[in-house]
Amino acid sequence: MCHVCVINNVKSSMLSRRDFFRKTAAAGLAATAAGAVSARPALAQASGKVVDLTHTLDGDFPTFDGKPGILFTENVNFDESGYQIWELTIFEHSGTHIDAPLHFSKDGTSVAELDPQNLICPLCIIDIKSKAAEEPNSMVEPEDVEAYVSAHGEIPQGACVAMNSGWQDKLGDPSYRNDAEGNFAFPGFSKAATDMLADMGAASIAVDTLSLDPGNSSDFAVHYSWLPSGRFGIENIANLDALPARGATLFVGAPKHKDGTGGPARVMAMI
Repeated sequence: MCHVCVINNVKSSMLSRRDFFRKTAAAGLAATAAGAVSARPALAQASGKVVDLTHTLDGDFPTFDGKPGILFTENVNFDESGYQIWELTIFEHSGTHIDAPLHFSKDGTSVAELDPQNLICPLCIIDIKSKAAEEPNSMVEPEDVEAYVSAHGEIPQGACVAMNSGWQDKLGDPSYRNDAEGNFAFPGFSKAATDMLADMGAASIAVDTLSLDPGNSSDFAVHYSWLPSGRFGIENIANLDALPARGATLFVGAPKHKDGTGGPARVMAMI
């Protein structure tokens, strides 16, 4: 065989092999893409309805200490520069926010160190609106947890258990924070209930009020027991009425600043 023929045959073989590998790679990418789609959570494919559980944070949103939770200062003006930037001063425990273990312990887990596995979890909602309407400082008690389990099944491992007291309806009114005498007055969890939930394997709790403990608490028993155990809480959660008592998946967009004791979070649920 002539040298030219050999060279042409080699070139032809190389092109054929390149074409083969090109097609194989394309098929592999297609398979990978298909696998990625099939690996998405079944719940995400089943419905896709997303409910925002986050209040919009501004300087008027009520806070535990009564001070504005966020301040805005213009840093770059659009008319002057063609773009705009706000400089924000934010207090960690403002708006819809997380209480990390470090909030009530000397050396506990910071908000940046929370296990991501616990930031996407089953959501269980315990409704106490009836008794909250009669007693502002009412609590989620063990019997409320037992009634929930009886009606909806066991609390899943790693779940977030949320209190729905209907307190969101009071936003914009002083009664969201205080009673007529100016005392703190809002529902929360009892320590007995959170001890039970810890034994059941819940990883977080949430309230639609300013605090995990009720307003009239003097010892912050839930804060001092739940948080130092390595679990976290969510305060001022919104729109729980838009969700079923069981079946939603919670997505907690926790902030990730070093040594953070908590912080405003974007919290959503999918059903």
